[in-house]
Amino acid sequence: MKTLVLGGIRSGKSAVAERTLADAPAVSYVATGPGPDLDDDWARRVHTHRERRPAHWSTIESIDLAGVLADLPGPALVDGLGTWITAHLDRLRAWEAPREDWEPAALELVDDLATTVRGCRHDLVIVSDEVGLSLVPEHRSARIFADLLGLTNQRVADACDTVQLVVAGQVLTVKSP
Repeated sequence: MKTLVLGGIRSGKSAVAERTLADAPAVSYVATGPGPDLDDDWARRVHTHRERRPAHWSTIESIDLAGVLADLPGPALVDGLGTWITAHLDRLRAWEAPREDWEPAALELVDDLATTVRGCRHDLVIVSDEVGLSLVPEHRSARIFADLLGLTNQRVADACDTVQLVVAGQVLTVKSP
């Protein structure tokens, strides 16, 4: 079963995703964000996530999602697509460059991820931020992020069996087999 769990910031989406795989004997937790040394607030967030996960889960820190997912030994939780997109937009220097300089590479990453998710043989839960419920951002960097993450969410959702939207810690299933 492949599930995409969407929600806003602090909606409870990560906790919902973790509960989805709580009974699995072994889970690979794929962290796509920066480590705890970014700043104190981020360190607390990372610590909270680590404390909440079962001790027997293994952690993989990587932005090479397609590569990691292709080599999974069993079920996995990916948290999350927003930090994955940000890392690649940083790497591609998208914030200042014209779209034609970075967009083809970014879209290829998204397509590779969707293809890999579709072909994944193990249970997979992917967490992402829902960006489709707000205004079009005023600033270019926020528009770039929202545009690419929204597209990524759509393509990954198409590759998943179930899509859940988390609002205030409550789950709404928006796509099911």
